[in-house]
Amino acid sequence: LSPPGDSYGVLPRPCHALVLLNPQSGSGRALDDFQAVVQPMLAEAEIATTVFVTERPHHAHEKVRDEDLSQWDTLVVMSGDGLLFEVVNGLMERPDWKEAVKKPLCILPGGSGNALAASINYYAGYDHVAKKKLLTNCTFTLCKGLYTQMDLVSLSTASGKRFFSFLGFGWGFISDVDIDSEKYRWLGSARFTLGTLQCLAKLRVYQGRLSYLPMATEQGSSPAPRDAPAPVTNGHIPQPAGTGAPGSPPPDSLLVPLGQPVPAHWTVVPEEEFVLVYAIYQSHLGTNLLMAPAAGLHDGCIHLFYMKAGISRVTVLKLFLAMSRGTHLDLNCPHLCYVPVRAFRLEPRVAAGIMTVDGEALACEPVQG
Repeated sequence: LSPPGDSYGVLPRPCHALVLLNPQSGSGRALDDFQAVVQPMLAEAEIATTVFVTERPHHAHEKVRDEDLSQWDTLVVMSGDGLLFEVVNGLMERPDWKEAVKKPLCILPGGSGNALAASINYYAGYDHVAKKKLLTNCTFTLCKGLYTQMDLVSLSTASGKRFFSFLGFGWGFISDVDIDSEKYRWLGSARFTLGTLQCLAKLRVYQGRLSYLPMATEQGSSPAPRDAPAPVTNGHIPQPAGTGAPGSPPPDSLLVPLGQPVPAHWTVVPEEEFVLVYAIYQSHLGTNLLMAPAAGLHDGCIHLFYMKAGISRVTVLKLFLAMSRGTHLDLNCPHLCYVPVRAFRLEPRVAAGIMTVDGEALACEPVQG
């Protein structure tokens, strides 16, 4: 089932896992589900657990940023995607981030948005499932103890923030659904269906400029080699390896500063009115949304989707219904564009609407990744 050239690591036996669990995530059942479904399976597989229950936002972020992690063989996140976002960014803020990000991570679906868990389930070749069955599949994957690499995307904003994202960046319709439906968390994944219908009723248009570096630009038509972050000069000199102070974060070798125009070999989208822009790096946007069927766990690719203004509500609904099966691109809708890219930039004309990174809300401002 693995793509050619995939190499796997194996967790030691016995194994010690730090489980970071948000008891509030999804419909609030994560702790019960962990004790009922996960713990018996892990015990059988000789995986001992230390459970860390988060009590507030950023609690997990601080824990993995500051803690000595050497006592654990793997970090397990049982929550929605938001908690993993905290963990990834906590790891990347450590002075020893280069070593820390090699620590195997595991996601167990415990939220209402379980996009990464659904993606991994899909890559593993399992049938499309949700809820308890998805949790069982993901726990089984942890019990088997095989791990491999996953892409992270570096995002920078005009106000100087930097994030590391594992799932996707969005602006417009999808982000509105994500954030507007927060108040229906108790519904579990049905919150997104309700949110979609509400946002359809008041379909908004967002103005801005979208630019990107197409996937195939640098090496003829072949995608980038898996492990070689080629030093690409986009009109500026990339930092030679080892220049930043030890522990300084990785340089953005494909990007020029946000204040400068994008390099000449980038593509600038001619339209400037969008219903949505979404850059996704894994297959699933939610348990029931197979947005990028061609995505892989580490394909070195950002799958960029944008929907141009002028699309009817009925067509938007049709596309989202088709997305549950991953057949939305087969509809050949002229308003929906998809392009595999290595980097992108989005410059909103005014600060309108919510941006999201891995499902977490951001202020609306120019951003690139």
